[in-house]
Amino acid sequence: MKKLFYIGIIGLILFEIANVYFIMPMPGSQRMNSIDAAYFLHTWRWAFRAVFGAMALVGAFVVFRGKKWEPYVAGICILAVAAVTYAANFTMAADSMFYQPSVLTLKNRMDNKVAKERLVIGVEVNGQARAYPIQYIGYHHQVQDTLGGKPIIVTYCTVCRTGRVFEPIVGGQKEAFRLVGMDHFNAMFEDKTTGSWWRQANGEAIAGELKGKFLPEIPVMQVTLAKWMDLHPTTLVMQPDAKFQEKYDSLSKYETGKRTGELTKRDTASWSDKSWVVGVEVNGGVKAYDWNQLQKEKIINDMIGYLPVTVVLASDKQSFVALYRATPGQKLSMKNDSLYDEGGCAYDLAGKSHRKGIPDLERANAYQEYWHSWKTFHPNTKRYK
Repeated sequence: MKKLFYIGIIGLILFEIANVYFIMPMPGSQRMNSIDAAYFLHTWRWAFRAVFGAMALVGAFVVFRGKKWEPYVAGICILAVAAVTYAANFTMAADSMFYQPSVLTLKNRMDNKVAKERLVIGVEVNGQARAYPIQYIGYHHQVQDTLGGKPIIVTYCTVCRTGRVFEPIVGGQKEAFRLVGMDHFNAMFEDKTTGSWWRQANGEAIAGELKGKFLPEIPVMQVTLAKWMDLHPTTLVMQPDAKFQEKYDSLSKYETGKRTGELTKRDTASWSDKSWVVGVEVNGGVKAYDWNQLQKEKIINDMIGYLPVTVVLASDKQSFVALYRATPGQKLSMKNDSLYDEGGCAYDLAGKSHRKGIPDLERANAYQEYWHSWKTFHPNTKRYK
């Protein structure tokens, strides 16, 4: 019976550690294909706790009646279980470390207090535009809003260095999500209705009842606030929630790549794990562009599969966009952040034509991302050289 107690205690401790190990950035955990095991442990967590807890409880009657020192050892074991359980489910739980804003405050450009050199995830839906500073959503991981009559969820993963915006619609109904952890260093959300786990990098459900489903994605631009305001003068801008100012301050150097932590630093060399790339995804294929090379060339006219695509870096050396060219033969050049072709057609950075009668250039999905993240979730990607 004493063995039963200690087996139960060890089982509880190991289970709580395993339950958080696979979905948090611990040594080795994020390089394993362990999502199914992690979801199994999470789904059956109360069954595991009940079995091991019952074993410990039954054995406790004997242990606490044993030799003088045995009750003290048993008490220490129980305290150890309590400490590990608390740490795993509160201190180290993702949704206990990162919170959504208590109040989402949006201001127009006249009342805005966010510095204009800050990077934002810019979104436009049905003619309405909003900017979400990376410094803020990088901490929150998700911000829920309504834009142009549509519910949206603005997400950002600092460990992958990428932002995505989705419609939180599942089965035709608006869904609520919580941050549950990460998989392969990418933020992972759990929906409230089915408990399925969704990947931030592409909006795919990777575990649970809805595995294989995707959230509808909304196109975004990652640009400086100044550039977004130039393109969208009537935009609203997310303001800081004073409750989380200390958290925002901890990310003040993130955008420029000057953080030194292993998870969010920048490798200045090209094609290293923490190097920056611009990943472009089109129907004809997927390609990554080295950030260092883009900074040198400023504009790259390329083909991705059978589609003509141009990747552009603005004069602020931070704002970028990928555009479909009208034809493979059309070549774009840039001057003062406007784009021109040989025929005299001119466009702004977002591809909008400067002249009536000339069609706009459509934007392609383009994201700044760490190279390790882009190649993990786009294993068939090509590299621009």
